[in-house]
Amino acid sequence: MAHSKASLSTHVLDTSTGRPAAGVPVTLSTAGTTVAEGVTDDDGRISPLAGDLAPGDHTLRFDTGAWFAAQGTTAFYPEVVVTFTVADDRHHHVPLLLNPFGYSTYRGS
Repeated sequence: MAHSKASLSTHVLDTSTGRPAAGVPVTLSTAGTTVAEGVTDDDGRISPLAGDLAPGDHTLRFDTGAWFAAQGTTAFYPEVVVTFTVADDRHHHVPLLLNPFGYSTYRGS
C-alpha cells in the first residue's frame, strides 16, 4: 500500500493591526530545494500550499521585509523562516502571527 503524503496550508495575521496579511510571498523548501511558492490571499491564507509532503523536515520562508515595505512600515525582521517536521500524513497548518518587531508560530489545525 502506498504511503499517503501530508498537505500544508499557512495563514499570516498582522497582530499590530489585527488584520490578515494579504500579499506575503511564501516559499516552501525541502532539503534546500524549493517545492512550492505562493502569496497569501485577502484573508492572509495559502491553502493548500502543498498537497504532497513526504515525512521529514521542511522549511517555510515568509518574505516579511518586502511585505512590510509595501505597507510603508519599517520592520526588524526581513524574513521569517520556520522549519518543521512532517511525521504523518495528516494536514499541517502553520500560522504566522506577525508584527514589525516580533512573530510567533505554532502548529495549527
